[in-house]
Amino acid sequence: MVSERDFSQDIEFSKLLVRDSDVDLTIVALEIARDANAELRFEPTLEWIADRANDLSSVVAAAWSELDALRALCAMLGETYGIRGDAAAMSLPESSYLPEVIARKRGIPISLSILYMAVAHAAGIELKGVAAPQHFLARFDGIEGPVFIDAFGGGRIMDRRECLAFLRDITNMPESELKPCLKPAEPRAIIIRMLNNLKVLHAKQENWSAAWLVQERLVALKPSSYEERRDMAFIALKCERSQLAIELLNECLGDCPEDQASLLTQHIEEAKRQLARWN
Repeated sequence: MVSERDFSQDIEFSKLLVRDSDVDLTIVALEIARDANAELRFEPTLEWIADRANDLSSVVAAAWSELDALRALCAMLGETYGIRGDAAAMSLPESSYLPEVIARKRGIPISLSILYMAVAHAAGIELKGVAAPQHFLARFDGIEGPVFIDAFGGGRIMDRRECLAFLRDITNMPESELKPCLKPAEPRAIIIRMLNNLKVLHAKQENWSAAWLVQERLVALKPSSYEERRDMAFIALKCERSQLAIELLNECLGDCPEDQASLLTQHIEEAKRQLARWN
């Protein structure tokens, strides 16, 4: 079953569904944030980004080098405005929502990087997202080669060697495995990662109605993924959407790995008992 949710209101997210690469990540992030607040207005966030870019534009124009312009961006966001990450932010779904990141001045690596990318783009600096293991980063490709920004760390700028050392320390992965991960990520991959982060947090907090909205987006993006369809079935059961859970679980049984058939069958029986209680 593919998600039947109507995403026509989410113009930029809808582009991802047809694999359009010309996507405004800032707007997609706001469209996702709107799932948590149906009354969310995008304008205050977009105005904040435009104001920061305006503050930065004269500094960028007068910068002696690309790196100086990048340092100015990081100093403004990380020091002047104090936007960064911390341990507490990692456990809060709000840390994925740009309006909350701006208001709280705290976020997780991916939301902070998207915010950096948005301000930088508006100021004439092109950053790209890097879906590195365990820690999302931003990347700037300058004339002297790529440098990487750790927005979670308050805007720390690293060259390739420093970035590999940083990632090696936090992942215990060899450089040979880390090097391919420093390539720019496509918008689709970035948003899937953001949604997966949210799904995990909502599940930990047992906020199943919020997890359902996230999972609808994941299934829409990856309709052929057994794992996403399975998770949709499990979340439907947690939301007590019993009949739907039965239908989804039965669909999953048709192409599940052999070692998961028993678990799916158990969940089907649980959904039937749940349905019986309501009837």
